[in-house]
Amino acid sequence: MALVTAGCLAALFCTAFAGGCVNALAGGGSLLTFPMLVWAGLPPIVANGTNTVSIFPGSFAAMLPFRGDLDRSRSWLHTLLLPSLAGGALGAILLLATPEKLFMRLVPALILFATSIFALQEFFARMSGGRIEPESGAADEPPPHSPLRAIASQFLISVYGGYFGAGIGIMMLASLGLLGLRDLHRRMAVRTCLATCINGVAAIWFARGGAVDWRVAALMTAGQVAGGYGGASLVRRVPRAWVRWSVVAIGLGMAAAMGFWGSH
Repeated sequence: MALVTAGCLAALFCTAFAGGCVNALAGGGSLLTFPMLVWAGLPPIVANGTNTVSIFPGSFAAMLPFRGDLDRSRSWLHTLLLPSLAGGALGAILLLATPEKLFMRLVPALILFATSIFALQEFFARMSGGRIEPESGAADEPPPHSPLRAIASQFLISVYGGYFGAGIGIMMLASLGLLGLRDLHRRMAVRTCLATCINGVAAIWFARGGAVDWRVAALMTAGQVAGGYGGASLVRRVPRAWVRWSVVAIGLGMAAAMGFWGSH
């Protein structure tokens, strides 16, 4: 593992805290945390594995308040849980099999793709029949109209999630809406549960493959939990649009900088 200095550790904690705040308000915290891990000296694949491990506890905790909505969405979970686990595992396996230099060349494109998904989240929400903010709904939701289409869509998203991951929450919100899950509370519940499964199975493979810096992962986890639960109240005073476009600007800048760095 790369030697991370005390100064880098402090910067990583602050970035993780900011990422937790952003995740609590708008999502997209990985666009901050992953590049910082790379710049701190971790090899890109280890940085990605470490970031995935640090995300999992917060993702699991975020699932708990949705227990009631998950109970009323069992048909969706029964359909999409297995492709989520299989896709997340395959994505992680593909990442571990990717040569370090090749992944470094892919990183700017992956960040740019995730940034574009993040920037277009409101468009995806309108296209799928709702807003990003949750709404209440009383009627039970039927199972997917086209199970095979739902399985294929979720599997592809999960492969990307296991391989890199940034932006999968927004992608799943849009996909679930297009597949017929209309209630926003249940859509967010199913999204959160499936994202937890994808991150969890990917984290297991990264740990088995030695692609995790555990000291940094523990620090990043603490920072993200603190940001998500303690610092979110601070950033809620800031309009969502300001946060979203700030993250987009950071993502674009990091994609450009890492592209330049990777070419030299």
